[in-house]
Amino acid sequence: MSQIDPNHFTAALKALLHETFYKVDGHFLDRGDSLFETLAQVSAAEASLPVGGRCATLAAQVKHTAYYLEVVVDSIQTVDFPGADWGLIWQTVSAVDEAEWAAIQAEMHKQYERIIALIDGAPAWPTEAHLAGAIAVVAHSAYHLGEIRQALCTLKNG
Repeated sequence: MSQIDPNHFTAALKALLHETFYKVDGHFLDRGDSLFETLAQVSAAEASLPVGGRCATLAAQVKHTAYYLEVVVDSIQTVDFPGADWGLIWQTVSAVDEAEWAAIQAEMHKQYERIIALIDGAPAWPTEAHLAGAIAVVAHSAYHLGEIRQALCTLKNG
């Protein structure tokens, strides 16, 4: 059985992350549908609206996605990583003003750059767990991009 070249895997992973976050390259999204392209069209007022009575706001979705990337990097780089409080963002992030919304988006950019730096610094993919974790970053981020885009559709077309 042939093996996947780790460099090919890394290049494919980075291409999918680039498409998810920055710019569509034709792998799985339509033009203009990447996360940062989508967020550029969202005001703080729109980011503050829950889609339904008990649903999270777009601001919470974005903050959670940034936090997820932060946890991935920190859990790999920190020997005694304390764990993550996955519920905190959903419980505390709702309405945001323009400055808060800009800060959440800036944090998303920062965490994206951190995950790319982590991937660039990884010498290889030594275990199945490393591969699964890398694929999970794409899957989880793409899932939340879909949630955000669906919520926007609902909010704008009410």
